[in-house]
Amino acid sequence: MKFSNFVDTHTHSDHSFDGNHSCMMLCESAVEKGINVLAITDHCDIDSKELDFRAFCSNQFVETFKAKKFFEEKLIVLQGLEMGQAIYNKQLSESILKEYKYDFVLGAIHNLENMDDFYFLDYSDWNVYALLDDYFDTVLSLCKWNKFDSLAHLTYPLRYIKGNAKIDVDLSKFSDKIEAILKTLSENGKALEINTSGLFLELNDTLPGKDIVRLFRELGGEFVTVGSDSHYHNRLGMGIEQGMETALECGFKNITVYEQRKPVLIPIE
Repeated sequence: MKFSNFVDTHTHSDHSFDGNHSCMMLCESAVEKGINVLAITDHCDIDSKELDFRAFCSNQFVETFKAKKFFEEKLIVLQGLEMGQAIYNKQLSESILKEYKYDFVLGAIHNLENMDDFYFLDYSDWNVYALLDDYFDTVLSLCKWNKFDSLAHLTYPLRYIKGNAKIDVDLSKFSDKIEAILKTLSENGKALEINTSGLFLELNDTLPGKDIVRLFRELGGEFVTVGSDSHYHNRLGMGIEQGMETALECGFKNITVYEQRKPVLIPIE
């Protein structure tokens, strides 16, 4: 690791529907890898028809708390959540955030309302520019809701449109909407996530890419978080060094972690 501070603030345990390993195993692997701070941010998709929210939140919160206490001398464990599609049921989202005192909450949009995750769409059946237009409008609405800490993988659909389906996309067509999203984050004192998962997929880039991260800084953005979006214990920390390099190149001297929903600056050094 090029940097002395090694943090990963987007990871999934087996409490996520697509997770694979326990919170304890994630922490054990983090210690082995030399990670200093680990946020466990399991999926809480507010528009899910299958999720028992009370059982999920209670179990995940207790397990992350146990891991936090067990590893406190070796690793800073942050109790987190990736809240997907929060604005589709704001009352439920806000009740969860009120009842469970997380350290860190990622805000995410994985699908348009009443549609499947972008992962599942057959893009031969869709106008990708219309989809992206609606997507960025939805992300802007999420940012205006303003009850999360960091915006996860801003260019999430590109994982599948550009990466998997090999459809080239001219993001400049959405420059006004992307700028509005970044301005809203900046004005609200929220963070932008540099999600490194795309570096190891067909996309071969961070989510979002460097140009957007740099624009966020130019628009007054103060906080960036870096996360691997790992769903396996052995993939923790993947791409974090590149993510930190991107932050540095774009004018950020620190990355941010959150404790009790408050930003803590970690020097990139």
